[in-house]
This record gives sequence, structure tokens and C-alpha cells, in this order.
Amino acid sequence: MNFTLLLVVLLAATGAVWLAGWLYQRVRGRAGPERPVVVEYARSLFPVILVVLLIRSFVVEPFKIPSGSMLPTLRIGDFILVNKFEYGLRVPLLGWKLTDGDPPQRGDVIVFQYPEDESVDYIKRIVAVPGDRVAFRDHTLMVNGKPVPHSYDGQFVYQGPRGGLVHANRYQERTEHHLYHVLYTEKRSGRTITDPIRVPEGRYFVMGDNRDNSNDSRYWGTVPAQNILGEAFMIWWSWDSGDSAPRWSRLGNWVN
Repeated sequence: MNFTLLLVVLLAATGAVWLAGWLYQRVRGRAGPERPVVVEYARSLFPVILVVLLIRSFVVEPFKIPSGSMLPTLRIGDFILVNKFEYGLRVPLLGWKLTDGDPPQRGDVIVFQYPEDESVDYIKRIVAVPGDRVAFRDHTLMVNGKPVPHSYDGQFVYQGPRGGLVHANRYQERTEHHLYHVLYTEKRSGRTITDPIRVPEGRYFVMGDNRDNSNDSRYWGTVPAQNILGEAFMIWWSWDSGDSAPRWSRLGNWVN
């Protein structure tokens, strides 16, 4: 169930119970019976739920990384914080924009509603913004006819989703505002884009950093601006399910 929707329902329910208890007390007067326990609980919970809802909707929201599509930047079991006001504030659930923020930039890591099923949240990196022409071939990302600067940075080995080790080549890639790493698997190649695609207005082209193992805009198209939930900026917790232990070294790391 959508957690924001659950918070809204709980907020409405506790608010209604609290209001009903207050009105009942006003009608009966001070000589009336004490407020029922359920009213006291509602009065105590209402402000707590309201604060949580406001923080999640307008400040930061936590997300868990479920797949390896953003390796090596983010690992399965990383818990991240997402900045909800960087791109402008929106009304919870409805998505109506309240304020204008900074436009998303190339290299930003964003959480967004998957365009083909908006009940599912995805996390990818923006590689092209509205008006850009993007291509991808021979393990090289091209934006507006120029290769995005990248350089080899050694080998990277990780546990595959079906077991066994996956060997990949790690490259350092640079945009105007970001410096990060991407992976290219030695024995696998993701979908290429030979003919450049022009990104429509109000939409963004995204890719996973694990370039040969990512379900992204190469397969299902661009992300509408209204689907973007925020920018990932920090890892606040990380759990290695294989070792059943925290990854202490990742706690507090910034998402580049």
C-alpha cells in the first residue's frame, strides 16, 4: 500500500475522531463525562502523523534499493534519503506543483514513478534533459553529438541476482555537475541506441549506472517531469543480506 496514502487516511481518521470528541465535549459542557480513550489516542497521534506526512512530502523521504541496476553507486540493501524540495514542492498524492525548484540536471540520481506502472518507484540517473539528443553505442554515452567524458577505473566484481560472481569494467564518468562510476559487464551488452533520440519537452532520459543490467529509458522511454519524486542525496543505512550485517562504511555516504 502507498505509505503516503496510508498517512493521509490515518491523519483524516484521527482528525475526525478528535474533532468529534471535541464537539461532543462542547455540547455536553464541562460537567459531561471525560473524553473516551479513543479520542485521547486520536488527539495524541494526529500531530505526530501530520509531522511525519509533512516531512515525507516536503523535506525528505526514505527509500530502499531493491536491485543492482545502480551499481556501483548504490547497492542492494542501501537505504537512501531523497530530497523532496529540490525540484519544487508538490501536493501529496495529487502531484499538483506548489513551488518551482531547480530543474533536474544531467547526472542527478532521481527517484520517480515508473511511467508504465506509477505504483512502482524506480531510481536511475538522468543522462539527458529536455531538448538533448542522446545515443548509446559501443559502451559510450553520446549527448548532443559528443561523448560524455569517461575513463577506465579498474575491475568491479559483484554477486549476481541468480548467484555467482559478475565481472564488470568500471568507468568514471563526468557531467557538468557530477562525477560518478558506471559498470559495463564483460559478457553482456545492454540495448544500444544507434540513431540519436531527441528528449521531448517536460521529459527526461534516465539510465542505471550498471549499464548492461538496467531496465531504463532505452527500453520503455523517457520519464515525465511530474513523475519525479525527488533527488537521492545520502545513504543513511545499508544492510548486506548475504552476510546478515550492516555495511558500516556506507552509512552517511553522499550519492554522487
